[in-house]
Amino acid sequence: MPTNVETQHTGNQNHVATASPGELTLMLYEGCLKFLHQARVAIQDENRQGKDANIQKAQAIIHELMTTLNMDYDMSKNMFALYEYMNHRLLEVHMQDDLVILEEVEGLIREFHDTWKKVI
Repeated sequence: MPTNVETQHTGNQNHVATASPGELTLMLYEGCLKFLHQARVAIQDENRQGKDANIQKAQAIIHELMTTLNMDYDMSKNMFALYEYMNHRLLEVHMQDDLVILEEVEGLIREFHDTWKKVI
């Protein structure tokens, strides 16, 4: 008999497999927000390993968002620059444990999330 975790994991896989491209982008934003929140908690708890792991996961999601942009559009070029900026700022958080910078990145991702949610 599968455990709750196994059942949840399988359910998540099915949701991802059947999601539209728009829904997948929304899930990426949600995952990024989750990891940024966990990085914040880790910084507050002085958990360096947790902070590093969660910042890296957020950066991986931002990188994925960058690679999915269609660069034929000016809007995509602007988004790419913003994603680059956020990745750079997360490097600063990584080095300085700066919650103000982390909050800035969280705010940008939240804006993208909320806007994208309205679009789809």
